[in-house]
Amino acid sequence: GAGAGAGAGAGAGAGAADPGPAQGGLFDSAPAPAQIRYETVATEAALEAWMRRIETAPLVSIDTETTSLDPLQAQLVGISLSIEPGEACYIPVAHRGPDVVGLEANGQLTREAVLARMRAWLEDPLRGKVGQNLKYDAHVFANHGVNLRGIVHDTMLQSYVLASHRNHGMDSLAERLLGLKTISYEEVCGKGASQIGFDQIDIARATEYAAEDADVTLRLHRNMYPQVEALRGVHYVYEQIEMPVSVVLQKIERNGVLIDAARLGAQSAQLGQRMLELEQAAYEAAGQPFNLGSPKQIGEILFGQMKLPVVKKTASGAPSTDEEVLQKLAEDYPLPKLLLDYRGLAKLKSTYTDKLPKMVNPATGRVHTSYGQTTAVTGRLASTEPNLQNIPVRTEEGRRIREAFIAGPGNVIVSADYSQIELRIMAHISGDENLMRSFAEGEDVHRATAAEIFGVAPDAVSSEQRRYAKVINFGLIYGMSAFGLAGNLGIEREAAKHYIDRYFMRYPGVARYMEETRQTAREQGFVETVFGRRLWLPDINGGNGPRRQGAERAAINAPMQGTAADLIKLSMIAVQGWLERDGLGTRQVMQVHDELVLEVPQAELELVKVKLPELMCNVAELRVPLVAEVGTGSNWEEAH
Repeated sequence: GAGAGAGAGAGAGAGAADPGPAQGGLFDSAPAPAQIRYETVATEAALEAWMRRIETAPLVSIDTETTSLDPLQAQLVGISLSIEPGEACYIPVAHRGPDVVGLEANGQLTREAVLARMRAWLEDPLRGKVGQNLKYDAHVFANHGVNLRGIVHDTMLQSYVLASHRNHGMDSLAERLLGLKTISYEEVCGKGASQIGFDQIDIARATEYAAEDADVTLRLHRNMYPQVEALRGVHYVYEQIEMPVSVVLQKIERNGVLIDAARLGAQSAQLGQRMLELEQAAYEAAGQPFNLGSPKQIGEILFGQMKLPVVKKTASGAPSTDEEVLQKLAEDYPLPKLLLDYRGLAKLKSTYTDKLPKMVNPATGRVHTSYGQTTAVTGRLASTEPNLQNIPVRTEEGRRIREAFIAGPGNVIVSADYSQIELRIMAHISGDENLMRSFAEGEDVHRATAAEIFGVAPDAVSSEQRRYAKVINFGLIYGMSAFGLAGNLGIEREAAKHYIDRYFMRYPGVARYMEETRQTAREQGFVETVFGRRLWLPDINGGNGPRRQGAERAAINAPMQGTAADLIKLSMIAVQGWLERDGLGTRQVMQVHDELVLEVPQAELELVKVKLPELMCNVAELRVPLVAEVGTGSNWEEAH
C-alpha cells in the first residue's frame, strides 16, 4: 500500500542482465484470467457478500492503501482483497477527494464500521493471508488497534528466497513473471512535489489500482510458491526462517528503542567543537583557509599547491580526493589525515547526533527503525531510518553514540551476541579437524593459529602475533589474497604468502572447502548456507577478472555470512516465542549484525541472563559448540 509494496525490497544489486533462476520462467504458468472483475465495496451488503467469501476461503490476498510510507504513522485509506485470479475488490474507508464530498453515506463505508466487521477475520490466526510485504500492512492495522494474524505467505519473501539478488518489488515481479505491466503508484498519484495523497484519489481510479495489487499478489503467489516448495532447503528457509521472523521484526520495530536526546545534544556540541579545531588545524597545514566540504578546493590544495602525489583520477580526469585516496596519502602527510578525521565526525554528527532526536516518534517517545528483510543478498537484515547497522564501533565517538540508546525506568539493556560465529561456521562447513578441535576444546583459536604460523608454543604467542593470526583467520574467510593480507598487515607480499601457506598446512580442510566451493559455484551458479538458503552468483562464470574474483570471494564467504544471518533470525524467533509463552515483560528492541538487544525489567534480569544465551546456542546443532556472550547495562554501549 501507499507505494510501499511496490518500492519495498528493490535494490540488492538487482541488475537486469543477471542469469540465475528464471523465477518461474518469464510468464505465469497459469494462463491469465479470461476477464478481470474489480469491484468497489461501498455498501454494507457488498461488504457482507465479500466477508462470506473470505471467511471460508483457504487463502486471501490482502493489501492496504494508506496516507504514508512511514509504517508507524500511516493511516488506513482502503483495503483490497482477492481470492481468485482476475477477481478483487477495493473497500475505500477514508477517501476525501472531490467525488466523495457530501457522499459519506453512499460514497464509502466508515473506517470504524469496516474494521469492526473485519476485525475477527483479520485477527484470526487460522484464516490464511498472503500479501506483498505484509510487515508494512501489519503496522497499518496495528495503528488502528487491529492485530493482523494468519500471515502465512508473503510474495516479497518468496521472491527473496528464490533469488535474493533480483528486484522484489511487485511491479517488477509482475512484469517478469506474469508479463504484466501494472499501474504504478506515480500514474495514480503523480510524482514529486505535485504528488497527492492516495486519500485524494477518485474512488473508481483507486479501485483499479488497489484491486489490481491484491489480484496480482495472489497470482504471483501461485506462480512462485510451487517453486519454493519444490526446493527443500529454500522451502525450509521460507517457512521456518523468513516468514516467522518477519512477524517478529514487526514487533521489534513497534517496540522501538528509547533515546536520550539530551545526551545526543551534548555530543553534537562536542563534535561541532572538535570539528572547528580540526578545521583550524587543516587551515594551518594548508597555509590558508578553504572549504573542507568541497572536493574541488581540497583537490586544488593537495595537488595544485602542495603537489602531493596523485593516487587516482575521477572519471573527468581530475585527481580524486575520495576516502581511499586520503587514507593512502595520510600515511605520509598530515593534512589528508585531518580531512579524514573531519569527514568522519561530520558524518557522525549529521547522521546520528543531530538526526536521531528528530526521529523520535512523538506518540511513543522512541525511535522505530525499519528492518529491510530483502535488501542484503546474504540474508542479513538491513536497517533504515535510522540505520543501526552503520554506527561505527571502532572509534571513541562512534561508541559514545550507543550510550544514547537507553533502557526505560526500572529496566536494563541486555545485549547478546555470538562469539566468533563465522569461524565456527567455517569449522562446521569445512569439517577441518584442527579447527573443530580448537573450538571443541574451547581453545583461543587465534592463539592456536598464531602458534602454528609462527612456529612457537601457544603460551609463547605475543599479542602482536595473535593480532596477525586474527587478521589471517578472518581475512581468509573473506577470500583475502596474499596481496590483500600484505596490505592489511603492512608486510611484504612474500611474507604474507608464506603465512597463508602455513595456515593451509594447519587447516587443510579449509583449503579443501575453498577449492570445492569455487568449483560448485562455477558449476551450479549458486552456493548454499547450512540451512539451504541459496545465494546466486551471477558473475561467477562471466564478468571481467575483478568481477569474477569478487564472485569467487563471495562464494566462499556467503555461506558463512548467510548461515550467521540464519542463526540470528532463528534466535529472534525462539526468543520471541519464549517471551510470549511465559508472558514476560522483556522486549526485543534491536538486532544489529550478530547481536540481539533486549530491554529487560530489573525483576527478569537474572532469568534472561541465563535463558537468552541458552536459546541462542540451541537453535541449531552444528559440529562445533555455539557460544553466545551476554552483557548488561543502563545503555547499549555499557551492555555491549
